[in-house]
Amino acid sequence: MLYKTKGLVLNTINYNDKYVLVQVFTESFGRVTYMVSKAKGRNSKAPRSLFSPLAVLDLEVEHQASRDIQRVREARSEFYLYDISADLSKTSMAFFLSEFLSRVLRDTNDSQLLFSFLEQSVQILEMTDKSIANYHLIFMLKLSHFLGFYPNLEEYRENDLFDMINGEFVSFQPLHRHFLNRYDSKALSMLARISYENMHKFAFSRHDRLNIINRMLEYYRLHLYDFPALKSLDILHELF
Repeated sequence: MLYKTKGLVLNTINYNDKYVLVQVFTESFGRVTYMVSKAKGRNSKAPRSLFSPLAVLDLEVEHQASRDIQRVREARSEFYLYDISADLSKTSMAFFLSEFLSRVLRDTNDSQLLFSFLEQSVQILEMTDKSIANYHLIFMLKLSHFLGFYPNLEEYRENDLFDMINGEFVSFQPLHRHFLNRYDSKALSMLARISYENMHKFAFSRHDRLNIINRMLEYYRLHLYDFPALKSLDILHELF
């Protein structure tokens, strides 16, 4: 049966000489693997070139619950990622986010609100002309809300420690080892005040930004099963 849905491209994998497999997070079905033809030409209704990392597409797809791999009948861009494809910083950010999302987005029954957040976030990355050095920090923090382990960063008091198991600041050292020291906890508390709109106004040192992103990844690793190291992170550290 044919359905129409929006989708955000996560990654592509070579399948054989004729097809690639594309991981897409869809508005209607959550995460889905689609088979897409490599064939080129004006007559193609789902050109392979559209399926770049973080591309937001309008899709007409076959969908059968019994299948592990579905088919795309037709695809077109919801909006083009001109700046993301041309700007090295944005391109690198897109590759990091696509790898990150490929690791953390699992099966979900209610994907509409999450998809809306992802779509809006990609639009902001494409359109902003301000610094994006803090963009991924905000993205990861906001995404944790949809995944069910959003930390409480509002209750920080001087000299508090951040308990990564319970996602909150505490006055005394927890009985487990998964907590941040006072310096890192204070740096993390700043994220409560940062948004996409004002992210360019907050200046972290390279060391602090590196530390925050590594700690946030550790936080995700504690709350998600089988979350591996990310290959694209080193490139991001070089740029920001």
